[in-house]
Amino acid sequence: MGFFSKDIHSMDDLFVHTMRDIYYAEKQITKALPQMMEKTTSPDLKLSFEQHLGQTRNHVQRLEEAFALYGVEARGVNCPAIDGIIAETDEITGEVDDANVMDAALIAAAQAVEHYEITRYGTLIAWANELGRADCAALFEANLAEEKATDKKLTALAESKVNRQAA
Repeated sequence: MGFFSKDIHSMDDLFVHTMRDIYYAEKQITKALPQMMEKTTSPDLKLSFEQHLGQTRNHVQRLEEAFALYGVEARGVNCPAIDGIIAETDEITGEVDDANVMDAALIAAAQAVEHYEITRYGTLIAWANELGRADCAALFEANLAEEKATDKKLTALAESKVNRQAA
């Protein structure tokens, strides 16, 4: 189903499609984070990825709760955006020889993922509120807060240590 699919006829359809998009994305992220943990040599970055993996599993659970509240099946739809970000990460990190540069590349890749998630959750919150679903919005707000906190943590790690070591 493409973004302008004939299967999207209403705001409800668009809302469910977007929930399924981010659900797929979160599932892909749970697969990608362990690989990113293996590539880093920074104990701080590894810990950050480990913590975010736990959060991401909670994001999946909250999404499943939102699906149940909305009365639709919890399933994903292909998300070319997250697939592209993950593929780009694999490509770039496959070309890096220096461990410090690898850590900088991993942070940049992780932040690209975070920014994608932030946009999706922000949209879902607005649409949930428009559709009178404060219950779903609250779940998405919890996920959004954690995504923003992770992004800030990654920025702090990059600016305080990793980028300097890579330069």
